[in-house]
Amino acid sequence: MVAVTRTTRTPNAEPLLTPAEVATMFRVDPKTVTRWAKAGKLTSIRTLGGHRRYRESEVRALLTGTNPTPSA
Repeated sequence: MVAVTRTTRTPNAEPLLTPAEVATMFRVDPKTVTRWAKAGKLTSIRTLGGHRRYRESEVRALLTGTNPTPSA
């Protein structure tokens, strides 16, 4: 398993991963991760600067094949 070394964390929020971090975990190109988000396979969150971030729990659930718990 690939260790994620850097995450973005906001107060009282779960860690968020960059497309590159998610791509490393799945061994795919970061553009593939963006396509997955557009297809609804992953939920992306947009930063104020317009960059995509992904919930670590949702990514890990997809990686292990379990259903992620939806969050509001």
